Amino acid sequence: MALPIKARVEAAPNFLANLDAAHRFFQAQDADTADSRFARLKADIREMIAVLAWSPASGRPARFLSANSAQARVKADAVRQLAEQAGLPHLHEYLAGQHIALYAHSKTEVVLLAIRHQRQLVYSAGPSG
Repeated sequence: MALPIKARVEAAPNFLANLDAAHRFFQAQDADTADSRFARLKADIREMIAVLAWSPASGRPARFLSANSAQARVKADAVRQLAEQAGLPHLHEYLAGQHIALYAHSKTEVVLLAIRHQRQLVYSAGPSG
């Protein structure tokens, strides 16, 4: 039995900006535990990347895609189109500890798009978090 092809996993600039925002939040919330909490988040992300490299569809379908409001549907359609244009037709979410990562994927490529804490309502775009 042949092993599956290992998918390439990379992070979009927005994902990295979201990580920076999470670290700043940890520091503002509790400077004494910020570094250890951020190290835990990074460990969760490394584990997620390892899983997604072997099984890109491991996460759940992105929940925002089934939005009910007209405005949310327009935004969801725009994200779908961007993913399709990039050749990554599937949008999924992966639970990494207490955070949810949004990613687009094909069978051979995964792009991490955004990450948010479970308590956040929406994914942030841009460095301001």
